Amino acid sequence: MSNLDHGKFTRVTTTFHSLLALDVFLLFFSGYAIMFNDELWWLMELMGGAAGVSAVHRVTGIALIALIFFWVVLQVISPTGRSNFREILPGKGDVDAFIQDVQFMLGRADERHPNARQFGGYKADEVPLLSYVGKGVVFIFSVELTLLAVSGLLIWSKTGLAALFQTKAAAAAFVTFHGLLGVIMLMGVMFHVFEHGMHPAFYPVETKAFIPRSLVPERHGDDDPETTGIERLTLSASWGKVSTVFGAMTVIGIVSVMIGSIFDEGYPVPRELAIGGGPSNLLLTVGINIGILVLGIGLVLSMYGNVLRLRWERQLEEQERTGGEGGDVGTADD
Repeated sequence: MSNLDHGKFTRVTTTFHSLLALDVFLLFFSGYAIMFNDELWWLMELMGGAAGVSAVHRVTGIALIALIFFWVVLQVISPTGRSNFREILPGKGDVDAFIQDVQFMLGRADERHPNARQFGGYKADEVPLLSYVGKGVVFIFSVELTLLAVSGLLIWSKTGLAALFQTKAAAAAFVTFHGLLGVIMLMGVMFHVFEHGMHPAFYPVETKAFIPRSLVPERHGDDDPETTGIERLTLSASWGKVSTVFGAMTVIGIVSVMIGSIFDEGYPVPRELAIGGGPSNLLLTVGINIGILVLGIGLVLSMYGNVLRLRWERQLEEQERTGGEGGDVGTADD
């Protein structure tokens, strides 16, 4: 174990992250079973056919709106929420970090900017809550989720949609916007799953997203550790092969979903604008299914992260009962 395992988030934040992940995965599974109903016929049947998948999509859509509302209210009324909100706002340091990162990649800077550091040999309190990349991810996901929720509500309320746009063409364009926004977010989530599942220091799951900082000790044996302890970690023997295969699956899934959203007629691209239609290309069908498999693995990893949290809590309780004789609390990576 090392200081890399230090949680950065509160229990509420980690719980919210898990609930949001579950909701978004279900939204994707149901939404893409509708969108790619030819290629993903098995997924539609698994979710109860057209009526069942539509019901799942609507219920999870309402749950998404409830989660967004809860999170916004929490950031306003909670001192911790307001503090964390200020932490994730971009500032001059983040702009400087981006510029210095470009210089670093071009060999014109000796090191990365402090606002870009993420675990690489630094103490847990020497890195920001989120790097500028992490802040960008939070901002992009927040905007996308909000737009998906709003557009989904308007599409569901056909009377309200007609009142806003009047014409069938405008309404179809709005439905297309909702679908294509979902495609963009799907690609981002697939990359997000790969990034955090295949991180060499945390493989197969980054525990900080699931274990709150209140459950993590500030020290792990050393009186004053000089680094995060990354040198104590041993690279898993399976990481190289698994990360290569999973990376290839992620790329194939992203490209296939992007191409499929152009070629598949009816939704989200109107039939008049579509290039083709249906599962006429076997490779495209396989690629879209690989993309859904990547999402499925992401859901499993999210569930596994929560299992690790429960294990962690049980170990801490056992340690308290034995008066600290139970040894150090560890992770699956030890």
